Parts: sequence; structure tokens; C-alpha cells
Amino acid sequence: MSAAEFEGDDWIRGITIRQPWAACILAGKLVENRPKPRSWRGWVLLHAGKKKPEPAVLRDPLVARASRGRELHLGAVIGVARLTGCHQDTGSELCSPWAQAGSHHLVLADVQELALPVPADGALGLWKPTPDLVAQVLQQLPDLQP
Repeated sequence: MSAAEFEGDDWIRGITIRQPWAACILAGKLVENRPKPRSWRGWVLLHAGKKKPEPAVLRDPLVARASRGRELHLGAVIGVARLTGCHQDTGSELCSPWAQAGSHHLVLADVQELALPVPADGALGLWKPTPDLVAQVLQQLPDLQP
């Protein structure tokens, strides 16, 4: 399926995630913390933001284990995932070791890493990628479908 067939469709979005959290998603972090809930569901391009990670964050044991041996690409789409839900935990138990109390937790599934990061500009929130960017991702993941 080509990107041209999807042009104008609403099947995919991008989400910009700062490093090292973006790399942690590729390693199994399936909850992304956000200040606001999101109602959109479907495929998302995992875009690593351009800001370098804080050294203290890299020393967190959970982050260190997940990101060990991974290059922390900046300013590029590094994978895709399916956004399947969004919730906010109530009470003292969180849904995941990655979840932050008080945040809305985007639930991710079907994470696929790109072999070659695709340089791109991201944006805040969920954003609509250009057809060219989607085409570059589909070259690496030709079986990806809405």
C-alpha cells in the first residue's frame, strides 16, 4: 500500500517524544505520560524530539536498562506504534512503572522500530505527518496499514 493511497486519510498521526523516553518506547515502554487526554486512536509515528536528554534522567535505573545500547536519535521518526487508549490512574496504584501520577497515560501497542531514522520536524500534541514523511516510513514498513 502506498502513501498516495492514504493521502488525505486520517489513519496516522505523529507524536513527538523527548529522549530517552522515545528510545524506551522502542524497548517496551508502552505508556506515554501527557498533561491532557487524547481521544484519537490509531497509528502514530514515534518522533524523537530535538532536545538532548538531561544527564540525571539517563541515570534513572528504569531508563538506563531500557535505553542501554540504543542510540538516542534526535529530530527523527524512529518507529511507529498503535495508540489504543488513554486513561488517568486513580488511587495509589499506577498502570505501569513508567506511568506518572496525575498524568494522562497514552497506551501504546504494536511498536515497530525503523531500521533507519527518518529526519523530520515534529510538533506539540498529535500532529498530521506529510504524505512524503509517511511514504518514507512505509518504505521501511511496507506492511503497515490503517
